[in-house]
Amino acid sequence: MNLLIVYAHPEAQSLNGALKDFTVSHLQAAGHQVQVSDLYAMQWKAQFDADDIVGGPQGQRFDASRDSQYAYANGLQSADIAAEQDKLRWADTVIFQFPLWWFSMPAIMKGWFDRVYAYGFGYGVGEHSDTRWGDRYGEGTLAGKRAMLVVTTGGWESHYSARGINGPIDDILFPIQHGMLFYPGFAVLPPLVIYRTSRMDAQRYASVQQELAERLDGLATAAPIPYRAQNRGDYLIPALTLKDEVAAGQSGFAAHLG
Repeated sequence: MNLLIVYAHPEAQSLNGALKDFTVSHLQAAGHQVQVSDLYAMQWKAQFDADDIVGGPQGQRFDASRDSQYAYANGLQSADIAAEQDKLRWADTVIFQFPLWWFSMPAIMKGWFDRVYAYGFGYGVGEHSDTRWGDRYGEGTLAGKRAMLVVTTGGWESHYSARGINGPIDDILFPIQHGMLFYPGFAVLPPLVIYRTSRMDAQRYASVQQELAERLDGLATAAPIPYRAQNRGDYLIPALTLKDEVAAGQSGFAAHLG
């Protein structure tokens, strides 16, 4: 299996660094091919702007969607963007590893999505009509591939529980898992979340490492999160709201689970 790790942490000698190195060695020992996009080590440019279009924007001003579409269709993307898209095409499974900073991923990883998910690659794919609203949410360029988050946080697990002060972890990660991974077609595996990272001793690290190994060994077989696919009958098109008889009486993120 071809595996890509998109990794965002600024310190190699950190818990995240150790877990990333373990992931690479464990996967390679199992016979998999592994590539790593270490965003801080790559000095990845986070902002998407006119400098990402070879030859500059097409109009008198930069238009993010229009210029992204033109650059992608005409081979005029900056080289670093095109290289990451090639890695995604190559990969069967992608692991996104990052610390939870202010209830989301570090800005450098958000910038990876902003730049790599070009119009025509990550979005704007497929027919848009009164009967079909594009190839997305279960379809798209990355359909047939799997993705999983490996997330660390200093908070306790109880802080992210159903009644915890920070809100349920599944809700916090929903915009990433549903909106940034399922949207372009990934089958999204349940995340591995490692809590209370400042209280990590050798015994607990061994336990975390074992849990990570088990998750890595199951990447090809684990059941993905059962998000509802957009074009398979649950949603009204083009309104893109759930039909009345689907998840009746439910609202919010949970309604989009089948």
